[in-house]
Amino acid sequence: MMLARARPKILTVLHQETSSPGRVGHMLLERGFDLDIRRPPLGDPLPDTLDGHAGAVVFGGPMSANDPDEFVRRETEWMGVPLRENKPLLGICLGAQMLAKHIGGKVEGHGRGLVEIGWYPLKATDHGRHLLHWPEMVYQFHREGFTLPADTTLLATSETYPNQAFRYGGNAWGIQFHGELTQAMMHRWVVHGAHRFVLPGAQPGRDHLGGRLIWDMHLKRWLGEFLETIFGHAPVR
Repeated sequence: MMLARARPKILTVLHQETSSPGRVGHMLLERGFDLDIRRPPLGDPLPDTLDGHAGAVVFGGPMSANDPDEFVRRETEWMGVPLRENKPLLGICLGAQMLAKHIGGKVEGHGRGLVEIGWYPLKATDHGRHLLHWPEMVYQFHREGFTLPADTTLLATSETYPNQAFRYGGNAWGIQFHGELTQAMMHRWVVHGAHRFVLPGAQPGRDHLGGRLIWDMHLKRWLGEFLETIFGHAPVR
């Protein structure tokens, strides 16, 4: 009797006990991958090599890439593992900020204290447009952004935080915005993050949910194409 081989795994790094990989997880499973979920703030280790993985996704979280916590420092340094091994790496929000910091960028708030919490316009650069079609509006939930070293390629920009998506080398990618939220996740974020809606530049909760009805279908389509660009499909065995 032939035994089925294990599906290739994507290392999935989350930052809270109740965090979910959301649509990114769903789409990777549909593409033939399994998820190896690790939560460094809860003590989960990160592997010394990605030889046993097809790539990695590092998600967002309420902490800052500048926080002094040991896991933040360790996780930021760990970004060197997929970079050295040239494995596909996607950083989302906090994950993108950690990646940018690892390669020499700075993570900092807006000079006038503005945040992006809600739906905001996105504009692809020439490099981004040549890669794929980007949505005109994206969902944001952050108080800090990042600068980029000269050897990165900016893929998308916006007015308040100009560095929204970038590529580094052949296989490392970072995005400031969120395409992974399911409807249930957005409802949770709107409830648990309501205290942030008073920050300058933030949108009220009703605009988060109303905007989803208009723009989420385009963001979801883009996410599928973006993950296909980064990870492709798992090989059929």
